Amino acid sequence: MIYPVILCGGSGTRLWPSSRRAFPKQFAAFAGKQSLFQSALSRLSGPDFDAPVFVTNEDFRFLVEEQADALGLLDGRIILEPAMRNTAPAVLAAALILKDQPEALMLVAPSDHMIRDTEGFLASVAVAAKAAQEGALVTFGVAPDRPETGFGYLKLAAPAAAGQAVPLSGFLEKPDRETAAGLLEQGNVLWNAGMFLFRVCDILEAYRQHAPHMLALCDAAVAQGEEDLGFFRLGARPYKEIGAVSIDDAVIGKAGNIVTVPLASDWSDLGSWDSLHAISAEGPDRLAEMGPVTAIGCENSLLRSEEDNIQLVGLGLKNIVAVAMRDAVLVAGLDQAQDVKKAVEVLKANRVPQAGEYPRFHRPWGWYETLCLGERFQVKRIMVKPGGILSLQSHMHRSEHWIVVAGTAQVTVGETVKLLTENQSVYVPLGEVHRMENTGKVPMYLIEVQTGAYLGEDDIVRYEDVYNRD
Repeated sequence: MIYPVILCGGSGTRLWPSSRRAFPKQFAAFAGKQSLFQSALSRLSGPDFDAPVFVTNEDFRFLVEEQADALGLLDGRIILEPAMRNTAPAVLAAALILKDQPEALMLVAPSDHMIRDTEGFLASVAVAAKAAQEGALVTFGVAPDRPETGFGYLKLAAPAAAGQAVPLSGFLEKPDRETAAGLLEQGNVLWNAGMFLFRVCDILEAYRQHAPHMLALCDAAVAQGEEDLGFFRLGARPYKEIGAVSIDDAVIGKAGNIVTVPLASDWSDLGSWDSLHAISAEGPDRLAEMGPVTAIGCENSLLRSEEDNIQLVGLGLKNIVAVAMRDAVLVAGLDQAQDVKKAVEVLKANRVPQAGEYPRFHRPWGWYETLCLGERFQVKRIMVKPGGILSLQSHMHRSEHWIVVAGTAQVTVGETVKLLTENQSVYVPLGEVHRMENTGKVPMYLIEVQTGAYLGEDDIVRYEDVYNRD
């Protein structure tokens, strides 16, 4: 049995506006209805796999829980990092959680990669498992088809062979274009897919030899960790003392028992819009169309609309990326897609909310989105999932009016508790203690109208909260 270790704490911005700090790409859907995280979890489930170990952080813990539960696969442990420290500490924390099973195999996989050929992928995992059972630390490589500067490279000690583990002679970090072109000419190199498979005892031994200080700090973080609402919180003080470093640099690149297995499947890290275009474009015009879009006379372009009521029309576009969301639109040259991160940095510097905020705000009880915002008023749409309970709270600067549009809400206003069904409403005066919860079996939707001098989310005084938020 293999324990999947799914890394899902990153917050990339290269696929902005679909991916943002508050809602990174692993939780978004780019092909079909499942998010990248859900696709990864689905791939790593079944008879060959044990319960997963998720490594994420405070901001995304309920997204991980919600999306895993939607697949019926919420049966693993969710580890919460108190700070992002790259992959080496994250993998080590998972290995220490599994240390009571030293011979167990653990497959480390990022949650934001796209792999559509599950059968080919699992065949490669089977090859890797055999090598790992013999004590190897296994990496996975991808046959390069272009001089890519955005990936690390694996240098092979022997020619790559399908269905076999090949010894490595070294790692090479992201090269410049001239170096990347030279590597392709030389041959015997693969892109580093960022996935690993090894026994728990072998990876812990590698940390003992090559990163003993990190091992001591991470061991203390696990020892000081606490269970909280089904999550395992690592001890903050020792974990924050660990430097941010990748597992490649910390241990894998220094170990002597490293091999690689060439993936027998497709693979993309979806690091930019042009990489999504490369695997999604169809037809002689090389068009990728996603959502309600209309392309007329367009060539070699990606058009994506994430809103059912926003029709994106491209007319005579060539080599263009156009992405439309409710609160932000990106239009860029396909050859400049790698620079989207720079645009986000400019937005941050100008304090534009869309740089990091997402139009739909996810909460442990569901989500909300702003439909209209003006001077002294705001209109929100709110979804509370079955069993979801908002905190018992009050506001200093606003009153609220709730109208249920689907499902049933149990509402508390002062000393009064009552059920509201579709098309019923309730008024919450300024300063009144209140709460809403969904005691039914289907999602509950309501429209909230706020009025007052200040409508910020920090105008909340919480008295009780089942999710232990401040």
